[in-house]
Order: sequence, then C-alpha cells, then structure tokens
Amino acid sequence: MNKEPKEIEKIKILIVDDSDIIRHSLKLFFADYSFEVITCLDGLEGIQKAIEHKPCLIFLDLMMPNFDGMKMLQVLRVLEDLKNVPVIVISANTDKKNVLAAIEAGANRVISKPLQRELIIKYVNEILGADFLSRAKHSKVFNDSDKNEINNQLIKFFVQSFEIKRLGILQSIESKNKDLLKAIVHEIAGTGATIGYPRLSELSNDIFMRLGAVDIDWNTIRLRCEQLFSIANEIESLDSAKGI
Repeated sequence: MNKEPKEIEKIKILIVDDSDIIRHSLKLFFADYSFEVITCLDGLEGIQKAIEHKPCLIFLDLMMPNFDGMKMLQVLRVLEDLKNVPVIVISANTDKKNVLAAIEAGANRVISKPLQRELIIKYVNEILGADFLSRAKHSKVFNDSDKNEINNQLIKFFVQSFEIKRLGILQSIESKNKDLLKAIVHEIAGTGATIGYPRLSELSNDIFMRLGAVDIDWNTIRLRCEQLFSIANEIESLDSAKGI
C-alpha cells in the first residue's frame, strides 16, 4: 500500500506589532513565499505565540502598549527553546542609541518604518542564509504595478479600519483617557509613512509626545486629532474615487 506523501511543514514567521497596517503589509509581502505567517498585537501574546509555533524568524515592534518589544526580547533570550530565534526589530526611531539598545537586548537586525521591501529581503537573507527568499517556493519579483496594487490594498485596509480608531480617539478625548489615546495614535504613527502619508505619522507622534506632558493641553490634542481626521477623510475620498 502506498503511503500518502507527508506534508512539508511550512517555514513559520511571527510578526508582533500593534499596527494593523504593519502586520497586514508584512503578511502581503510574505504571501508570495511558502511561509506560514503568525501575527499578534503585543509582547506577551508574542511570547505565547512563539512558544506555541516555534517560528524561525520574528519581526518585533519595540513600541507597544502594555508588554513592549524590549521586554519581549529580554524574555525570549532567557527561554531555552526560543533564545536562538533570530529577531528583526521594527522601530520608528532608529537613532544610534535605540539601535544599540535593541542589539544589546538580543535583536539581530533593526529596521525602520516605513518598511522597505529591499531591506526586508536583505535582512532575511542575511539571517536565514544567502538568497533564502529567492529560493523559497512561489517567490515573485514585484514590478511597479504590483507595488502600486499592494499600496492600494494597504490604503483600503487603513480606510476600512479607521472608523473604529476615530471612535476610540473621540472617546479617549471625552474621558481624557491618555493611555488609550497614546495606544491609538502610536499605531497610526506606524501607518502613515507606510501608506504614503507621512503627515499622519508626524501628527500622531506630536499627539503622543503631548500626552506625555505633566499638564496635558487637551484643547491642542483635540485640534491635532481633528487634523488627523481631515487627512483620513482625504485618504478615504481618494480611495473611493479609485473605485469608481
């Protein structure tokens, strides 16, 4: 009797980032390779997913609410089964001090936002072996049309998910819940440049910094958030026009 061929286990990559756009963009990128992509929103869940799935590579955002990327790195490096799993840190702030801190905590590479496809390929190949991605099944060379289509998909994803963020921002301002608002604008900050709207990131970072003040100026926060809404409305209008 012939035995059924054993299914080849897919290479697993774990993405830990509170930005839905970053998670979505990396999933789109790796969709053309024979990888299994697992995603989660914070460092604590990331550790649980890493223990469960034993990924061969982790993409990890440093700045996350609750259990951040630096804490997750420190935990990973003391767990016997995970201490050797390579980690590519994603950070909006890649000055020398931050990069050195991430490397000292156990990161193998640090990549800045917005994510650049060429740099992702370079780092993955450096960590997993020369030309690893080009040898992976179903690999694909992206042309300009492909890149535009991916960007359009990311913009559409942003538009579809922004209404929930808008409500969260309004509720945060109404209740003066700075922690919730910081979490929301931090996520948007990681999104703006990725979809080609750096002003979104600039405004979100400005709001995030103002929320760290001893005496928070909620009137200015409200004005900055209204500017965020205006840009989001513009993005939605342009996206709707493309669909006509």
